[in-house]
Amino acid sequence: MNRGSGSGNRGSGNTGHRDVYGPRGGVNLPALRGHNDALVLDLLRAAGPVGLGRTELAARTGLTPQAVSKITARLGADGLVAEAGRAASTGGKPRTLLRLVPDARHAVGVHLDRDELLAVRVDLAGRVVAEGGGPLDFGAGPEAAVEAVVRAVARVGDPAGPPLLGVGVAAPGPLDHRAGVMGRVTGFPSWKGFPLRGVLEGRLGLPVLLDKDTNAGAAAAAGAWLRATWPGAGAGADAYAGRGVDAGPGVDVAEVAEVAEVYAGGGARTCVYLHIGTGLGAGLWLGGGVYRGARSAAGEFGHQVLLLDGPRCRCGARGCVEALCLEAVARGDVPEAARIVGEAAANLVALLDVDRVLLGGRVVAAAPDVFVAGVGAVLAARALDPARPVVALAGAGVAEGAAEMALTPLFGRG
Repeated sequence: MNRGSGSGNRGSGNTGHRDVYGPRGGVNLPALRGHNDALVLDLLRAAGPVGLGRTELAARTGLTPQAVSKITARLGADGLVAEAGRAASTGGKPRTLLRLVPDARHAVGVHLDRDELLAVRVDLAGRVVAEGGGPLDFGAGPEAAVEAVVRAVARVGDPAGPPLLGVGVAAPGPLDHRAGVMGRVTGFPSWKGFPLRGVLEGRLGLPVLLDKDTNAGAAAAAGAWLRATWPGAGAGADAYAGRGVDAGPGVDVAEVAEVAEVYAGGGARTCVYLHIGTGLGAGLWLGGGVYRGARSAAGEFGHQVLLLDGPRCRCGARGCVEALCLEAVARGDVPEAARIVGEAAANLVALLDVDRVLLGGRVVAAAPDVFVAGVGAVLAARALDPARPVVALAGAGVAEGAAEMALTPLFGRG
């Protein structure tokens, strides 16, 4: 996308929202004009199908109304922004609302699990428009997995559809997110040091983002929460599929803008995503984005020791959460597995003070009520504060989260 100029802000009184990396208000240096475009797109995405007016966009970004008008005109010419209707009149001329056009671009997400692969194609709102998958032998090595990913991307792609922004790939950790290189995956030594991102970019001819499956799960959970905040929720999601909506007299545009700012980093919303499948791990959504740590190693939830001298874990230690939980699952004691996860989750909550604990993965999917109730009961029993976090199922899967991360550069979050 060709991004041109968008100058003019309000000086040192910038009121732009913030995220974990600091201020995300509008800036006007020529080298950062793309940042302003992304900032506006991020707010429009968070606002959902109702959209926002230029006045609200200017207030949220700290840019002048003239600069916002230039930016939105340019984004409209690129097909990324369209009119959503008009806000209720407050005595003057009704304001025109703008919305993101979800089908202007798509992205693909791929979840490489130890025994299966799932691929999805999503629109800019994060809605799945195509999916496919099948068995995968992760132990067969990187070359076989690369071929499987290439085939899966081709199956969910649409040559006649919107341009693809890129492909997000979620894989078991540890791995180096920044370098795009796999680490020493427990039980699969042939993967260590494999440059998966670079190899896939060469094969696909598209930008590729590689991250841990648990981080993708956290991104998916955050995206699902975003869509749940749209006015009308399910109905709004349908209206977002390329059709303009009239905000009407019942919609408070200021309230929509506030929701947009919270998602876009202005609020303190935090969550931990716990993935329970062939292994256990955590994804951390802190301060408006995925927290990976200095070495992409954050979230090794499954390898905290709960029982000294307990059963041997495949990581080499004893009494890890993963070993205890999966042993309980194997013998059919799912309530005990949920209790074990709850104890480990309580440790994490005590450290990070998160708002939500979200659960996902195939083991949870097989007994969702048991896990939500079991984890919730432990958190309630161990809570040091009456305002304990919400425990719920994650609203989307890891493949959706991988696609969500492939979208993030467009919204200034890459």
